Amino acid sequence: MITQEQKKLLLEIMTELLELPESAYEKAAQRYDDLGEWFDREESLVKDNKPHIFPQGSFRFGTAIRPLDEKEAYDLDLACKLRDGITKRSHTQKALKQLIGHELELYRIKRGIKAPKEEKHRCWRLEYQDDLNFHMDIVPCIPADETKRKVILESMRKSGIEEPVAGSISQLTVSITDDRRLPAYVQITDDWLISNPEGYAKWFEYRMNPSRTIVLLEKAQVDDVPIFKRKSPLQRSIQLLKRHRDQMFGKDESKPISIIITTLAARAYNGEQDVESALTSILSKMGNLVSPVDPRVPNPVDPGEDFADRWAMPQYRDLRLEDNFFLWLSAAKSDFAHLMSSDDMIFIAEQAMEKVAVKLNESDLRAKLGITAIATRYMPKEHVIQSSSKPWST
Repeated sequence: MITQEQKKLLLEIMTELLELPESAYEKAAQRYDDLGEWFDREESLVKDNKPHIFPQGSFRFGTAIRPLDEKEAYDLDLACKLRDGITKRSHTQKALKQLIGHELELYRIKRGIKAPKEEKHRCWRLEYQDDLNFHMDIVPCIPADETKRKVILESMRKSGIEEPVAGSISQLTVSITDDRRLPAYVQITDDWLISNPEGYAKWFEYRMNPSRTIVLLEKAQVDDVPIFKRKSPLQRSIQLLKRHRDQMFGKDESKPISIIITTLAARAYNGEQDVESALTSILSKMGNLVSPVDPRVPNPVDPGEDFADRWAMPQYRDLRLEDNFFLWLSAAKSDFAHLMSSDDMIFIAEQAMEKVAVKLNESDLRAKLGITAIATRYMPKEHVIQSSSKPWST
């Protein structure tokens, strides 16, 4: 078997192959900065509303991975927050969304984006294509009122999040548009959904390094190093888990969603200093962090929201989402243990390709791991899961 140090290095090598090139992050930043400048231009209808465009999701967390099909577009999730002058008393959700949509349409034409903008329930989508293709989903939002922020703060306190973190995060809560909430969508009402993508990013950073984040929050400092450049063992572990999920399920809609994997992994992470120990610890704890009662997987920055709410919804019953989550988790435990159970580079390369679609060169891998002699081909014990680990769905 390979040593612990070699296991650490092996997983580092694999995650480097999953990682997006830094140019992709830079291109994403250029695009949302460009969009921000557009919303802030002199002719903009929202320039006086202090528009703020910011990323959310895997690009923000530094957990994005290369798609299985390199021809696929990247998903770049953004929010457009109008920080001043628009409230739930002055605008309906529809009016806010249409206002943002108007500016996006002008932007699409000006930038020569050929595909028409597409309206989703909570956002607008632009298909930005040049040397790097992105689905850009832009969610319109406004700051939540003080009453909502206080409710969120108290809920976070009860869930055990430290006071400096909870206080900072709760202030970032926003109200978002959602056309499924008719008639609230077309009426002046307080009945808006809330969200907190910036707060979740802060919580995730806190989980990456709790002591450091609290110091930063208490001193009100701004960190100059973008989170996507850190590449902590937590971020690397999530990248491996997401790729394993993608390889196991493909495009099957019954697969575990990324926000559940990310949230449970971040909660399970305990500051391990390398990917091998972090991944092992995360996989051993994730299942126990799923609550037996609602909310099953609480949103850490809005503990009343359940990221796993679809598991119990009748319309999704045929997808067997809960069953598939635990099936995937069991397979991930077995497959990563299986991958690191041999010092046979051919076997390791085969498993890496089969389970996480990572192509390793055996001779290069041997050199990087410091294995000079070709070991006798060793076949470890069979999977705990005897079937082919097919996801359950119709």
